[in-house]
Amino acid sequence: MTEGAIVENQPERVESFTQEIESLKLKASSAENEKRLLFLGVLALVAGLALAILGGIQVTNNTDAANQRAFMATGTFLGIALIIFGAALFVRFSLARYMRFWLIRLIHESRANTDRIVEAIESTKQP
Repeated sequence: MTEGAIVENQPERVESFTQEIESLKLKASSAENEKRLLFLGVLALVAGLALAILGGIQVTNNTDAANQRAFMATGTFLGIALIIFGAALFVRFSLARYMRFWLIRLIHESRANTDRIVEAIESTKQP
């Protein structure tokens, strides 16, 4: 028996599950918003890397200590901060997407296993 057939044979179970989810009144997150924040993380990472490299080049090309500190503060340190911020955003939203996929897969496999166990129990009860 395929999983699609199991779902089709138990519409009351599917309806019950749908009603339980709706009763929780969960606010679904927007996938579009997550994609934007993931892109923002990548963009901040790249911009931070460019700023850090540019700041490092400006520091090495300048002999005045005051200018070196200014280039270090505006270029290199700001770049490193952007790298950390971008990496944190990227890791957070990448892991959220992966964990969501993993949870859905786990639920699906658990339901399939439960349906197989119920089917096996019911088939052993019948003479």
